[in-house]
Amino acid sequence: MKSSPNYKTNLKKQTSFTDEELSQFDEIEQVAIAKFIGDLSELESALGMFIIGKQYGWKVIHLIHSKATVKKYEQILGIKVREAFPEQGPSAVRNNGFRLVQSVSNFWKAASGELIKLPNKQIVEK
Repeated sequence: MKSSPNYKTNLKKQTSFTDEELSQFDEIEQVAIAKFIGDLSELESALGMFIIGKQYGWKVIHLIHSKATVKKYEQILGIKVREAFPEQGPSAVRNNGFRLVQSVSNFWKAASGELIKLPNKQIVEK
């Protein structure tokens, strides 16, 4: 695994969970685990999406996952990503796909690949 040469700068930009957010996440996590039936890797990925959403925002979540995957994870967690996460988190600009869609007028067409192809849209740099 590579380590960013901008590690310290990136770390300073991130936001920490407030006590209230930690409490909410704990409740979401506990309920999701208690209710879950199925492939454990899906639960793990949904919980990971929650953490990434806080730092990268819902636009990056929609860029790196299909609509069906986002919907599945929302159902597992009992949330809506557009309500749970900021549009753009403090680390969003590190994502290749996010930087590419900044120049287009219709985010949803770009996210679906209808306007432009987003190579390496899941890659984080800087």
